[in-house]
Amino acid sequence: MTKRVSLLLLVILLGAWSAQALAEDWVCPMTNHAKVFAAPGDCPQCGMALVKRADRDKRLAMEAEAAAGRGAGADIKPPANGKIPVAFVISKGAVMIDFTGPWEVFQDVYMAGRGKEMDDQMPFQLFTVSDSRNPIHVSGGMTIVPDYTFDNAPTPRVIIVPAQGSSDKMLQWLRAMHPKVDVLASVCTGAFIVARAGLLDGKEATTHHDSYGTFATQNPKVKLVRGRRYVQSDAVVSTAGGLSSGIDLALHIVQRYFGRDVAEQTAEYMEYQGTGWKTPATTGAALSARR
Repeated sequence: MTKRVSLLLLVILLGAWSAQALAEDWVCPMTNHAKVFAAPGDCPQCGMALVKRADRDKRLAMEAEAAAGRGAGADIKPPANGKIPVAFVISKGAVMIDFTGPWEVFQDVYMAGRGKEMDDQMPFQLFTVSDSRNPIHVSGGMTIVPDYTFDNAPTPRVIIVPAQGSSDKMLQWLRAMHPKVDVLASVCTGAFIVARAGLLDGKEATTHHDSYGTFATQNPKVKLVRGRRYVQSDAVVSTAGGLSSGIDLALHIVQRYFGRDVAEQTAEYMEYQGTGWKTPATTGAALSARR
């Protein structure tokens, strides 16, 4: 009888402990919000939906691997800490979604497992660069004041070139930055600018479908690829098709730094349903040619 009572008490205690453990299993995705909650809901500090602690721990482990450059599909070694500077080249008439789409992707990359400081957890630092800091009217009438000029911009690791006009200063800067960056990418007819800078000769590239004929005629040294969301021309240079395809290319760049899981996590946060970024964009030969 005593053994049965003891066993029953043990079962009850274990059940109570398990129930408590299960109840206290909800946390904020933000690791600096350390409070544990007994039920799902929203974090009172930031309003984000609570997640299961086990799921967050699993994500943190994945992000720590990704931060070390070991994520699936990663081929660019990210810095251990600090920011990855991304320069958006803009001039009069720049097509808004060509640069704001990728901008949104990079700003939404959040990796709590990358470090304790927010500066490490949000790895991309974004800025605009142009001929001058005078206000620029881009598509749709929006006015943008560039952060830097080509004379004083910080050296980026990623460059995004949207559809727009070009200048001699812009082309010179692209040529000068090309040996220093991890990625130099165009979106839409931004490919014309990269070709004008001489950075696509002998390589595959794509552009907006309405401009296939003109691009092929003006750039006989470039092999035009039709019907692709983006093309990784070599280990550094990439070109995206029109408009929204820049989002796919930006997610591909995130994957190159931190792996497929982080890119998928970013796309999910953005509620982006496109899958074009998951399609291989290049051959192994292009990646093996990386400097």
